[in-house]
Amino acid sequence: MSLRFNAPTSLWFSLLCLIVFVTGLFIPGIHSLFIAPGAGGFSARDPLDWVRLVSHVAGHASWDHLIGNLSFILLLGPILEEKYGSGPLAFMILITALIIGALNVLLLPTALHGASGIVFMCILLASFTNARSGEIPVTFILVAVLYLSREVMNSMHHNQISQFAHLLGGACGSLFGFFFNGKR
Repeated sequence: MSLRFNAPTSLWFSLLCLIVFVTGLFIPGIHSLFIAPGAGGFSARDPLDWVRLVSHVAGHASWDHLIGNLSFILLLGPILEEKYGSGPLAFMILITALIIGALNVLLLPTALHGASGIVFMCILLASFTNARSGEIPVTFILVAVLYLSREVMNSMHHNQISQFAHLLGGACGSLFGFFFNGKR
């Protein structure tokens, strides 16, 4: 019996998030490299702000935040990598992070960090794993309805959770599911 590195994108992404979190415990201020600024806080002249548009997905506020996100990524990632491939999944994560970061900077005043948008991208994308070309899976419709209902309800409460990132991540996962379904 041997160990197999079965989902490289999911495993490397999870390791990156863990390293960023643990490093932040020992090096004060490093966490700021992994927070996307809100509207008004972005400077087009600051190269780090451009990096933060993507790097925000690696930063997490607490162990619970980190473990909650990584649990889903490590559960769904191998399924997605088997269906779509490691490279395409890495591309989807990168594009989703960029879209969430850029729209947060353009539309919301609050800073943003964490991989929750990536998790919701994976959740919606996973509902396409057994779909055939030209079909819309019923599981996708049910997951989308449940997910959208919960996020709309949660958006009515004032908390530190970005339903905006969740909704954008889910939208990206849905679009990737439609676009990439049947491509492999």
